[in-house]
Amino acid sequence: MENGKLYICPTPIGNLEYITLRTLRILREVDIIAAEDTRHTIKLLNHYDIKKPLTSYHEHNIREKGIELIDKLKSGVNIALLSDAGMPGISDPGENLIHLAIDEDIEVIVLPGPTASIAALVASGLSTDKFVFEGFLSSRKKQRIDELKALKDEKRTMIIYESPHRLLDALANMLEILGNRNIAIIRELTKIYEEIFRGNIEQGILKFSSQIIKGEFVLIIEGNKEETKELDIDIEKELLKYINQGLSKKESVKMVVKEFNLSKNEVYQKSLELDK
Repeated sequence: MENGKLYICPTPIGNLEYITLRTLRILREVDIIAAEDTRHTIKLLNHYDIKKPLTSYHEHNIREKGIELIDKLKSGVNIALLSDAGMPGISDPGENLIHLAIDEDIEVIVLPGPTASIAALVASGLSTDKFVFEGFLSSRKKQRIDELKALKDEKRTMIIYESPHRLLDALANMLEILGNRNIAIIRELTKIYEEIFRGNIEQGILKFSSQIIKGEFVLIIEGNKEETKELDIDIEKELLKYINQGLSKKESVKMVVKEFNLSKNEVYQKSLELDK
């Protein structure tokens, strides 16, 4: 028996009219629709009078339901995979099912359609020449700060998703670590209350601190525009300077890393060479 096909079907990110004719046809033709939230998806299906068996596939049942769906595909069943909005597999559990299907040599057919990240990038007014998608930052402050530190020198435009209850914390962390960059803060894309803010991070904090924050956000952040300065640093000489001041080798490594913003591993390796 031939395997079924897994169709990756992007759905509207707000306005229900943003769906392709082909996606509607596939939803009518498949045997089962696997959706992140069946309560959300049923509204879309009812709007277009599509009546198909519906099953839930989300982050809380990803393991057992993934195995079940793969078994159905291997038995010849065609399945459409839907997220709550936009392209399945982008910052949602669909990624795992796609990996499983590919591993089992099941055909995965991706339909083009709406995705909030690209729509927001184009609307931002910032550079679209080169960009990087970071998805959601961590909900944990320390990890979120570490993630932003890793992005500090990123020169490409950055796309980040953020939830309403973490927006101000995330913006405050960005201001502290990235500096007062240009940013577009885009809320509720294609919906009735769509809002696009363009300015710098400080202005964004001021604006959203003075209103009730609702909806899902896409943040488009300007890349680092500072010119990279090539520093000719004699790491061993700098280490010896601190060691001669009475610091331990471990303390000297920390001081050189901090002073010149170098890789800890690189400085540590140089410290080992001092013994030779």
